[in-house]
Amino acid sequence: MSLYVNHQPAATGQKRSRNDPGNKVTVVLGAQWGDEGKGKVVDLLATEADFVCRCQGGNNAGHTVVVEGKEYDFHLLPSGIINSKSISLIGNGVVIHLPGLFEEGDKNEKKGLKGWEKRLIVSDRAHLVFDFHQVVDGLQETERQAQEGKNIGTTRKGIGPAYSSKASRTGLRVCDLLGDFKDFSMRFKNLVRQYQSMYPALTVDVEDQLKKLKEYSERLRPMVRDGVYYMYEALHGSPKKILVEGANAALLDIDFGTYPFVTSSNCTVGGACTGLGIPPLNIGDVFGVSKAYTTRVGIGAFPTEQLNAVGELLQTRGREVGVTTGRKRRCGWLDLVILRYAHMINGFTAIALTKLDILDVMDEIKVGIAYKVNGKRIPHFPANMDVLHKVEVEYETFPGWKTDTSAARKWNELPAKAQNYIHFIENHIGVPIKWIGVGKSRECMIQMF
Repeated sequence: MSLYVNHQPAATGQKRSRNDPGNKVTVVLGAQWGDEGKGKVVDLLATEADFVCRCQGGNNAGHTVVVEGKEYDFHLLPSGIINSKSISLIGNGVVIHLPGLFEEGDKNEKKGLKGWEKRLIVSDRAHLVFDFHQVVDGLQETERQAQEGKNIGTTRKGIGPAYSSKASRTGLRVCDLLGDFKDFSMRFKNLVRQYQSMYPALTVDVEDQLKKLKEYSERLRPMVRDGVYYMYEALHGSPKKILVEGANAALLDIDFGTYPFVTSSNCTVGGACTGLGIPPLNIGDVFGVSKAYTTRVGIGAFPTEQLNAVGELLQTRGREVGVTTGRKRRCGWLDLVILRYAHMINGFTAIALTKLDILDVMDEIKVGIAYKVNGKRIPHFPANMDVLHKVEVEYETFPGWKTDTSAARKWNELPAKAQNYIHFIENHIGVPIKWIGVGKSRECMIQMF
């Protein structure tokens, strides 16, 4: 008997020949330290998508989407869930906190998100985040603060500990939860004991947790599919538009980010392949999303940060507060060194530049174009955080346009000085800018081509 219900293929219709690589997938990724407005770009593309997929991260991500005056906050649900005609998929690379998932869905349902459970698919290979993972996340941060005088600045959503369980091969997956519950319970208890041996202060009401997990499993069951087979059918069935929504961003990638002040997953383009079971051959457009300036939540190196009136103005005008954490974001000038670095890794085919309107009041606008160490330009982005903390940023300065751009809906409606700023960014990183954001809603995205 199947563990899951409604286990039909994702796509029907004429099968492709063996030599046909199948449908191409469009990937949307953060090009800075997150919070760039990926949700808005995904929402824009999702209006025509058949599938919208999350490939990594957990409910440490936060995407805000405004549609018809209603503001939706997503953490685990793909932003494309708003489109009632598309299927949203949470892939195997995502770590899922079930209480958080259902709380998020129910909260957005009250705002008008109807029928979301019927159009959500969850991979059976996705790992689970438990409540004790979240407690451990906090204990680890406290321990780092005590031992080193600084923490990483995690969201305390249990993401790191869950990925640690996954990497140490003691984690539990969706398929385990929906399988033999007696076996699942035994493995759950073993995992709790493992963490309690490391953190004696950790207390877990095991029976209460198992009771709740059993209840969640029955609500989850209708949504679960074999994710690999599901994606294969979507790729090789009839022509489909498939969109992959990355969480976090390039500079938070576990391998390529500002380690150790990073997330615990691959939030660059490779994560789309490993987190969904998509062959590289099926990757089509890769869209990077960047603000017209730079922000960062938490601690870690930030070369173009402005600890002055400029930073305060960007923070206030941009309402730069984390969707997940509620923390104020640190703000600074646009850093083209990190955008070039993100492009090296991801191979962006185009960029979405968001929040241009926040710069409308600036007398002058600076852009970081190079890093210097001991007075000499370096051609790469430093791996060593001590070096990154010490780099001197070389800036290009532009006159501000001092004009309200929020009503602009076409390129020729933007001031000439704003156009010059945008052209400079394109030319410097060697990637065309496809969208320019001048406000919070879907309608505020100027499409260039």
